[in-house]
Amino acid sequence: MRMKLEELLANTKGSIIVSCQALPHEPLYCEEMSLMPFMAKAAKEAGSKCIRTSSVRDVVEIKKQTGLPVIGLIKRVYEGYDSYITPTMKEIDELVEAESDIIALDCTMRTRGDGTDINTFIQQIREKYPDIALMADISTFEEGVNAWKAGVNIVGTTMSGYTPYSPKVDGPDYELVERLVKELPIPVIAEGKVHYPDQAKKMLELGAHAVVVGGAITRPLEIAQRFYKAIQE
Repeated sequence: MRMKLEELLANTKGSIIVSCQALPHEPLYCEEMSLMPFMAKAAKEAGSKCIRTSSVRDVVEIKKQTGLPVIGLIKRVYEGYDSYITPTMKEIDELVEAESDIIALDCTMRTRGDGTDINTFIQQIREKYPDIALMADISTFEEGVNAWKAGVNIVGTTMSGYTPYSPKVDGPDYELVERLVKELPIPVIAEGKVHYPDQAKKMLELGAHAVVVGGAITRPLEIAQRFYKAIQE
């Protein structure tokens, strides 16, 4: 069962949404069983009211094990597509069937292998699933405005620094969050390179609806590498 968007937004306002993801090449990925529900349980005990996760398996299991709403996505690479976060209707269909409470998708302006643009894709989703909640993962202010006008429910700064044309900063893109909050009438979720609690707090002070934190909490390899890098410097 999906949580109504209004209830989900009310529950998550001013909070941390923990991203629990493990891809096949990462240490916490297990083919036989997902370890992410355990991460999600820890996040819930810490106070998280929502989890962001990748793959149908993890969407289903995290919802089952925690009872928390989930922002679901599927990372899949297709030839001709620069985007890999829920890039086609196939992934949308799978996430709808898995009862993702919100579906996150790449809403950057990059090349789509089917020859369409992101606005056309969002329109196709709305025609097929008029009631599903969509979170746009964007990298620039212009992409955020475009996604809102195209009909998404939430804009997230997930891709800032990960497209060739977005600013490369060593840390969160505060400026992007601040601009989007001032201009958009829909919730803005801050995401991307939030490594420390004070950074998350600053995002909320800038007006972000919530902050997604992933690697700093749920990727032990990344956490350990940050410590080793610090002492080597």
